[in-house]
Amino acid sequence: MREAAKDQGSRSELISRLAEVIGSATTAHPLRVAVDGPPASGKTTLADELAVVLRAQGRDVIRATIDDFLFPRAQRYRRGQYSAEGCYFDAHDRAALCRVLLDPLGPGGDRRFQHAVYDSGTDTPSSPPATTASADAVLLFDGVFLLRPELINHWDLRIFVSIPFEQTVDRALKRGAALAGSTADTIDIERSWRHRYIPSQQLYFATARPTDHADIIVYNDQLQRPTWEVRR
Repeated sequence: MREAAKDQGSRSELISRLAEVIGSATTAHPLRVAVDGPPASGKTTLADELAVVLRAQGRDVIRATIDDFLFPRAQRYRRGQYSAEGCYFDAHDRAALCRVLLDPLGPGGDRRFQHAVYDSGTDTPSSPPATTASADAVLLFDGVFLLRPELINHWDLRIFVSIPFEQTVDRALKRGAALAGSTADTIDIERSWRHRYIPSQQLYFATARPTDHADIIVYNDQLQRPTWEVRR
């Protein structure tokens, strides 16, 4: 896929451009948009910002996240708390994600979907009531590892939010500082990033090459002055 020239502008310009691309996409079923990227890259915020704009334009928006498709903690950490392989291979119920959300919204689906299969508050499976999406709905789904081979063909538009891995550590520590109760908590956050989350992303990049498959890449190291490229 030929790379387009990079654009740079304000945050609002980025959101407007992405909303324009989404608005111009045509499918015979709800549009399934992946917002992928490393932890702390800003993908959840980006998806939320897009949802506000698209809803203001009259679109039916479904917001969902990979965090609601986790396996229970015992399975996620069966290889160890700091295992990168465990993070990549064991954390997410990809089969359920396809079964209850991506396939129903895709070609030939009945549009009856569930937005979650996991309750983080109780660390147990969840089964919320099914909802029927409108034919022109937009699914904005954020999370990690969304462009891996098992999921790549389930998306109609693929956005990748990119920042240097070291910057994700800084953001995680700043975010955690407001929530952490002790220095030990901060140390654990950094250890988790350096031993689990970043190595799992490096494994993802080595095996799935997500940026090669992205339709849009957002370079989010400067939050208010992002750079982006639209590749299709």
